[in-house]
Amino acid sequence: MELRPKSLKVSGMGLQRGGGLQSGVGWSPHFFGFYSVVVEPQLNFASLVARLRGVEVELCSVEIVSHNYRMASMECMPPERQLTQSNLQTGKPHVLLAATGSVAAIKFENLCRCFSEWAEVRAVATKSALHFVEKSSLPKDVVLYTDDDEWSTWKKIGDDILHIELRKWADLMVIAPLSANTLGKIAGGLCDNLLTCIVRAWDYSKPVFAAPAMNTFMWNNPFTERHLNSITELGISLIPPVTKRLACGDNGNGAMAEPSLIYATVRLSFPKTS
Repeated sequence: MELRPKSLKVSGMGLQRGGGLQSGVGWSPHFFGFYSVVVEPQLNFASLVARLRGVEVELCSVEIVSHNYRMASMECMPPERQLTQSNLQTGKPHVLLAATGSVAAIKFENLCRCFSEWAEVRAVATKSALHFVEKSSLPKDVVLYTDDDEWSTWKKIGDDILHIELRKWADLMVIAPLSANTLGKIAGGLCDNLLTCIVRAWDYSKPVFAAPAMNTFMWNNPFTERHLNSITELGISLIPPVTKRLACGDNGNGAMAEPSLIYATVRLSFPKTS
């Protein structure tokens, strides 16, 4: 899959747009332009994010950004997809976080902790994701729903349908990690579990973000480009994978972006909320 990156060179003093970076891979999805980024080790993530938009943000955790980190540009979403106070009932956005069957789901706990400081969070995990996600490890105020809950919460006609209720409740959804398998399902319109039923029923006037995670060979497979094109046409915004040592031991592109980057991308995509 050939992707034409834009690039940024980030120094401790500021940002510059630069020429092509040696290992840069970028993706230009529906609403976001993604950039390859070279970051000096001493520059922390919060500073980098703040400079990209020139705004102050509260991050749940600050990580040192390594060299050759790929990062989403913090461009504003179109007005019809912005999250504003008018559609918030509690003063906090309702964020639905979803994990699929990638080893990157071991970071789902951290992702939930990031978002729970800013939003009301509910979580969904596919059956495969449960190999890596423990309910007991999530913040106590985050409820985790699984496929079993889809059926156990419905007894008779007139009862609430879980995937519809979650779709109504959420102001936005973040799928991280998004595995190759679930990517293919969403692109094909399949809805054979709780998460894909939510996606199939989703109101795409509300934002959806996805952070793919898969082996480099899977990421480079021609099907991946087709599937990414399909889901971005739906209106799903991508937070691209990064190059690092993968779970299999290989070095390559396909690792999920860090939870702090995913959080910052979503957090800075909307007007300030109280």
